[in-house]
Parts: sequence; C-alpha cells; structure tokens
Amino acid sequence: MEAPLIVGIVFFSIVTVVKLLVDSSTRRRMLETGALDDRMKRLLMNQAELSTLSNLKWGMILIGIGLAALASEVWPYYLSDEGALGLVFLFAGLGFLIYYPIAQHRLKKLEERKDTDAAAV
Repeated sequence: MEAPLIVGIVFFSIVTVVKLLVDSSTRRRMLETGALDDRMKRLLMNQAELSTLSNLKWGMILIGIGLAALASEVWPYYLSDEGALGLVFLFAGLGFLIYYPIAQHRLKKLEERKDTDAAAV
C-alpha cells in the first residue's frame, strides 16, 4: 500500500514543479519581450504575488502537519492515535491563523501599490 502512495506523491510533485517552472518562464518571457500592455503586466505581477501567498499558506500548513507527525513519533507513549490526529488539526489550524495576518498585510500593500499605479496613469 505504501509503494503506490509514494509513487503517486513523487509523480504529482514532479508534475507540479515542472508546471510552476514552465508558467514562470512563460510569464518572464512575455514581460521581457514587451508583448503586453501595462495593464496585462500589472495583472501578471499581481498574479505572481497571489501565487506567493498561496505557496506561503500551504507551506505553513504542511509545516504544522509535519510538526504534529514529529511530535507523535517523539512521544508515542503520551499520544494516542486520536491525540496525534488532534495535533494535526491543531497545528494546521495554527498555520492558518499565522498565515492570515501575513496575507492581509501583503494584500493591503498590493492594493496600495495598485492604487498608486492607477493614480499615475
């Protein structure tokens, strides 16, 4: 049961990394060639910022889940299976709670930058 799961995880991880690299290089080439007007450039830059926030969110959640798994391995006599599952949800929730103010701050900065760009045009 573990071997197909590991193969699936590795496969989808590779596919995701390749997709991100191709999207990034395509976006960069479009910006460098100047084939886009100013509005499209701003849209692509905003999309890159939102993508970064999404990656931050999932990174924080997965770190929380990893910490819960680590705690259940380090202290197996103190945590039952239900306790380990509860830790997973607790740490994933903490990841979301830490992510929220960071995302709000960065989105506020993005909106301010958008307003200054609109005022300059």
